[in-house]
Amino acid sequence: MPATPVTLIDVAKAAGVSPITVSRALNEPHLVKPATLAKVQEAVKRTGYVKNMLAGGLASSRSKLVALVLPTISTQTFADMVQGATDRLTAAGYQLLLGIVGYETWREEILVETILSRRPDGVILTGALHTDSTRQRLQQIGTPVVEAWDLTPHPIDMAIGFSHEEVGHTCAQHLLKQGYRRFAMLTANDPRAGQRTQGFQVALAKHGVSVIASHLVQAPGALPQGRLGAVKLLDEHPELDAIFCSSDTLAHGVLIEAQSRGLRVPQDLAIMGFGDLNFSEYTNPPLSTVKVDGARIGALSAQALLDRLSAGATSAPAERVVNTGFELIQRGST
Repeated sequence: MPATPVTLIDVAKAAGVSPITVSRALNEPHLVKPATLAKVQEAVKRTGYVKNMLAGGLASSRSKLVALVLPTISTQTFADMVQGATDRLTAAGYQLLLGIVGYETWREEILVETILSRRPDGVILTGALHTDSTRQRLQQIGTPVVEAWDLTPHPIDMAIGFSHEEVGHTCAQHLLKQGYRRFAMLTANDPRAGQRTQGFQVALAKHGVSVIASHLVQAPGALPQGRLGAVKLLDEHPELDAIFCSSDTLAHGVLIEAQSRGLRVPQDLAIMGFGDLNFSEYTNPPLSTVKVDGARIGALSAQALLDRLSAGATSAPAERVVNTGFELIQRGST
């Protein structure tokens, strides 16, 4: 016969505290004195108590889950975002439910529907491009939503991120100022990279300059794709003097190919990346790039949801759109 499940009351007796104190220690540990919290945690360990999240959710109308939907976790910037969100949510007694959808909005639509069936207390989406069905579903259900990593004047609920078009514009202005005029683009086929290249081209056009060549690779874009893309671009257009890449990973591949051809960087060829990944300042020469604080975006997104939940899910957010900005980092490759 199976053993009788240990109850919250059993834990309270073992710890020598009230059931209310045990409940508070499990759900809001930051409100409990350290000595009392230690007693409850020891009693939980000793009795083998397992918290019934379903029962707690039914009683409080809270699941203590926040869903974060990402295209990939293979890039450092998204990994930083996950860590930033996790740290903030864990401190408040919430857990992160992570979903990976690639770069197709129809995959996001399917996953969001599955996530909503788990009744999360909040949802963080990556970017502002979704199917009409996804937008409508999230607006109907009333769950607090943050669209992170991008800006939009018409968010589903809240948006926290930066302008990818402005990133492209800033990179173009920087390269033009350095004297480069014969440009190519090497970019992954994801929508936010597309926004950056669009901003890049628009800024060039304002100065009467156009992109000579471009090459598209499968998102998110790896170092081998960067080098192979550079082979194609440089073989077909040896006159190029600058390549704008949608990521530091692709830019690193371009740098390797340029050096294998004996090209001097940046004298013969300038290389511009995006992301300021942890290797970017250690290449030779160091990569010029755009720094985005992924951890801060994750933390701000999590806090925005927590604030809404504290005030009531239907309350209006203090700020619907938060621009986290970015920083152009000039190094030796430009």
